[in-house]
Amino acid sequence: MKSAHLPLRVSIGAYFLNSGLGKRTLEGTAAEGLHGMAVAAMPQLGQLEPARFAKLLSYSEIALGAALIAPFVPAPLVGLGLTAFGAGLMQLYLKTPGMREPGSIRPTQQGAGLAKDVWLVGAGLTLVLEGLTHGRRLG
Repeated sequence: MKSAHLPLRVSIGAYFLNSGLGKRTLEGTAAEGLHGMAVAAMPQLGQLEPARFAKLLSYSEIALGAALIAPFVPAPLVGLGLTAFGAGLMQLYLKTPGMREPGSIRPTQQGAGLAKDVWLVGAGLTLVLEGLTHGRRLG
């Protein structure tokens, strides 16, 4: 891991680890609410029962958090994972009713929490691009 990546990877990795660990025991109404929101944006997730979805999301967040913190995981690889996760959250933001102002990409108050996750896509793409260019100048 490059020392310049350390603040980005550790801070985001710790956030994901905490989030994933917090979802390990989600059941009942909490799992149903999380699952319902995800299914509204990605109907194919309806095939999973809510408790299983919550567990899979928890494991995914824990794995991504650990990969971000692990110094031996290459930046482009962990960047791809982070970009994919962030893109999923952006899809949730764009497809969930009430998250955006009508006819706009701007978030409503309810959508601000998801809209802010666009930084995950930016951080992931930064790790991918910087890792692939190895410091070469673009342009």
